[in-house]
Amino acid sequence: MKRKSLTTIAFATFALVSACQARAQTPAPAAKTSYPSMAPLDQYLMERTAEIALAQSAAPESISRDAEVMVLGRHAYETAVKGKNGFVCMVQRSWTVGIDDPDFWNPKLRAPICFNPPAARTYLPLVIRKTEWILAGQSKAQMVESLKAAFDKKELLTQEPGAMAYMLSKQGYLGDPVGHWHPHLMFFLPPTDTATWGANLPSSPIFAGASAEDRLTIFLVPIPMWSDGTHDLTPEH
Repeated sequence: MKRKSLTTIAFATFALVSACQARAQTPAPAAKTSYPSMAPLDQYLMERTAEIALAQSAAPESISRDAEVMVLGRHAYETAVKGKNGFVCMVQRSWTVGIDDPDFWNPKLRAPICFNPPAARTYLPLVIRKTEWILAGQSKAQMVESLKAAFDKKELLTQEPGAMAYMLSKQGYLGDPVGHWHPHLMFFLPPTDTATWGANLPSSPIFAGASAEDRLTIFLVPIPMWSDGTHDLTPEH
């Protein structure tokens, strides 16, 4: 797998990230983005039942069946299904990628993710607040300033030990360069020396990227199986 794709996915997330807000270690040539500004909001929205199902596909059914599910409304994420196990599943949109990522305004991006309880307490608020600011009309630069202020006021917290998320959905679309990519786990830490994990080294199965504005490091571990139990046969990117 090309390291650029892996690092990008780490923050598509979200990334997510998920997701990566940190690009490849070797800078890529500058390219003109296909998404210079936000598309009409309806292009980012989904039919509610379909969004619930897509969010739940991020993790194995044994986890997602008792998880809270949030869906994107016109002003914020809203709880669509109440949970019982402390996990929270949702579908992240494009503004959870890095601030300079060409996919930042990509209305096609759909990143199903399911946060464990520590991540639901400390990483999920980042996603929720970014979404509220964007849907209120903030620019990228204004969102970064809002993030800084929220961290400085301790309205957003340092990542808890053990914060992680599942991204095991076959149906996600994590950006134009990679499509739905591979199933993987994500681990959210305060700013961390990636060498302590052996991340980003030749033949290492662990990848990492750092986000200054989010004040964290994300570690990404691809795994061989989707949430439905089938093996990953996705071609390498």
